[in-house]
Amino acid sequence: MIILILPRQPAVGSFGLGRGLSGSTSSVPFMADVEKTERITGRQFLSYEGIDDWRPIWGGGWACAYFRTGSFETGVALAGRIGTLAAAAHHYPDVDLRPEGVTVRLFSGTWEQLSQRDVELARQISGAAHDLDAEADPSRVQHVQVAIDATAPSAVRPFWRAVLGYDEVGDADVFDPLRRGPTFWFQQMDAPRPQRNRIHIDVYLPHDQVEGRIAAAVAAGGRVISDKNAPGWWTLADPEGNEVDLAIWMAD
Repeated sequence: MIILILPRQPAVGSFGLGRGLSGSTSSVPFMADVEKTERITGRQFLSYEGIDDWRPIWGGGWACAYFRTGSFETGVALAGRIGTLAAAAHHYPDVDLRPEGVTVRLFSGTWEQLSQRDVELARQISGAAHDLDAEADPSRVQHVQVAIDATAPSAVRPFWRAVLGYDEVGDADVFDPLRRGPTFWFQQMDAPRPQRNRIHIDVYLPHDQVEGRIAAAVAAGGRVISDKNAPGWWTLADPEGNEVDLAIWMAD
């Protein structure tokens, strides 16, 4: 496994993660604000031509693609092409190189800040992948988040930041500064809820992949326990009641 995290310009801004938009100032150095006129939502990203390989996820904060390369050598070649394109654009994605494929994550900074630059670079990266016969596979695109219910999130959050070695972002989240591990979101709970999990998993999926994932989970012994928030997210549980939300939610 090789994960290439290309350098980001230092920046300031707000970054609210998960389904709780915090709106606080972030100290995470990779997050760069973009001009307001350049910002686009995840839904707007999907409306552009030439980005069929890409899926906005995690509230529309990232645009991701997975390319099947068939060999490590081809993956290295694709990563090299991406590096050249990113340097020319002065816009740097995360690149995760594995023997079987390459995952690319594009973003322009703070929450809800995909931009025109992401659209343009996505098209160029898809062109490079096409030249190398690396086919996109949207079913491999996802983001995993751990959600913790807490009666006092501000008291709980510093512990998780310290034990994980994460950065605190906004007033509701902790975040891996190298963007390798899952994000952690702390949800305000008014009172303890007996007989119910205090921690659950959020799995953010492309909008066109969630039905298949729900079907697979049910076939594997799970059940849908709530669809009241659909099409934003569905809550499922395993045979012992452990919960997971499958989310395609994108901020407007």
